[in-house]
Amino acid sequence: MLSDQQKRQLMRVARQALRAAVGSGPVPDLATDDPDLMELRGAFVTLKQQGQLRGCIGYVQPRVPLIQAVADNAQSAALHDPRFPPVTAAELDSIDIEISALTPLEPVSQVEKIEIGRHGLMISCGANRGLLLPQVPVEWGWDRDEFLAHTCLKAGLPPDAWQRDDAELLWFEAEVFGERDLAD
Repeated sequence: MLSDQQKRQLMRVARQALRAAVGSGPVPDLATDDPDLMELRGAFVTLKQQGQLRGCIGYVQPRVPLIQAVADNAQSAALHDPRFPPVTAAELDSIDIEISALTPLEPVSQVEKIEIGRHGLMISCGANRGLLLPQVPVEWGWDRDEFLAHTCLKAGLPPDAWQRDDAELLWFEAEVFGERDLAD
């Protein structure tokens, strides 16, 4: 578990990276001796504007230190999410940032044990792959079956593809926090 201080540091890095991405600030300083922030972890950064998704990019696998993953993905969410035009400097004050620091992916032991709000899901089947973060089914009011179906749909698969023998269903947990959660 990350402390509030660590979460605040990650949020500062994400905000600085977002500003740098749109040319409104310097590149964030990622120097830290905090072993938790230097741990290799998957992470996603979600950008919202007036409560609506504005960008979301992440590393599923732990490729770089958490602090670097947050910086990289804040910039990518702002500039490279193919669902949205790039964020502009004029939008910065209206963008809310949410960070999801992931645990490692593991095979789902029993579908009945998937907990809405606790587990995120990823399905792989052939060349198709889709992932939904733990907060997504909560935001949409989905039950377990809807969560499974939408994870499949996100991968471009039929909604019941998770039941196929050649499908790999993985779960993970995430520490999810936003700027509003850390307000003093």
